[in-house]
Amino acid sequence: MGKLFGTDGVRGITFTELTPELAFKVSAATCTHFGEGSRLLVGRDVRIGGSMLESAVVSGLLFSGCKPVLLGYIPTPGLQYNVAVDDSVDGGIMITASHNPPEYNGLKVIDSDGIEIPRWKEDEIEKIIFEDRIRPRKWDAGVDKVDSKTDALDTYLRGILARIDVQAIRRREYKVIVDAANSVGSLSVPSVVKSLGGKVITLNGHLDPTFPGREPEPTPASLTVASKMVLNEKADMGVGLDGDADRSIFIDDKGRVLWGDRLAIPLAIFLSRKHLELPRRVYTGVSSSFFIEEPLKREGIEVVWMRVGSVDISRRLASEGGLMGFEENGGTMYPLHHPVRDAAMTTALVMEMLATERRSLSELIDSYYPKTYTIKTKIPMPRKRAIKVLEIVKEHYKGNRIVDIDGVKILKNDSWLLVRPSGTEPVLRIMIEAKDESKAIDLLEEVKSLINQAG
Repeated sequence: MGKLFGTDGVRGITFTELTPELAFKVSAATCTHFGEGSRLLVGRDVRIGGSMLESAVVSGLLFSGCKPVLLGYIPTPGLQYNVAVDDSVDGGIMITASHNPPEYNGLKVIDSDGIEIPRWKEDEIEKIIFEDRIRPRKWDAGVDKVDSKTDALDTYLRGILARIDVQAIRRREYKVIVDAANSVGSLSVPSVVKSLGGKVITLNGHLDPTFPGREPEPTPASLTVASKMVLNEKADMGVGLDGDADRSIFIDDKGRVLWGDRLAIPLAIFLSRKHLELPRRVYTGVSSSFFIEEPLKREGIEVVWMRVGSVDISRRLASEGGLMGFEENGGTMYPLHHPVRDAAMTTALVMEMLATERRSLSELIDSYYPKTYTIKTKIPMPRKRAIKVLEIVKEHYKGNRIVDIDGVKILKNDSWLLVRPSGTEPVLRIMIEAKDESKAIDLLEEVKSLINQAG
């Protein structure tokens, strides 16, 4: 049996890999799984093919007897929040490929709790497709109707503000640069900043499926303009969004682009003081830096390491409780709002943290995180060869502490490296961090040499 779901939904190149036929099958199988009569929200980001895929998804749901409700353009966490708070809704399908290049699109299936379906449900939907168990509804099974929900975005934004000390933040009048990546984040994050009394300067704020401003994945390389604008405008911070506005990478007042695991240290400590009732633990994937452990443990906060994938982190956070979940790529999950990645919620939390601590973002980062040098790169590679590379890397570094929950992570006293196949693209991801720049460069060259041994 084939595999359709990756680390985060079903994705592929629009028109050739992710076709209307496939979208129809996935949605019809999703309806079959949820059950005839289920009411499912359908939203989308700005990507090319979105209208086509939306029509295919709606057709698949209607074919198998479900009731689609269209939200139109909306961030992924916006759709998820509406599923969670609306008792009349059974789940949802979000049409997005998140951070992937413009030629990609995808489908995320959302469960009744507003979190992406667990892995076993992905397997079940795949079985329904590959075992040809999709069945049409009876012709007289009810009204063939597509509804629309026009207040979904407002419901989502109100939910964020309800979790924040709005008045305390408004008094600070923060200036924030928002790079919205020409997608649906422009509908949420600037609005949240304004509601919190901030002055917003927006980059790439118009909707454009070709992502002309920058690639939809927020990285130090893609956020150079935003970084310079933070300095030029003397802003308090900047935030760069991905294509569906569930991930956010922050820029401090010194113009430094902060990976999500670095931001998570002061944010987790802030949340531990704000919410004494929550378990003092955080959840993150193995791609996060191991340098986060020491400052968090000093505050009595446990770090729970997991395989890469926001779905698994969200579900663990929801079932066991904790302060937050996070990923180095900028995914941050706040359980008291909704335990899923949410760029707008994270932006509001960071603004509240600054207002409460009365310190700049750069001061908070520097007080907790050591000075290190990071290298993140990816190499196009079929999965079969990537698995061979993992075996070679593991053998080469067998004298070191090794974590192989997901890929192979090598831990040294002053550095660490991670080599893992991507769950969304045919690439091998390499992450290296060291307290010495030359050490980081040497490790990269060493890994490249090992890759060459894989043929």
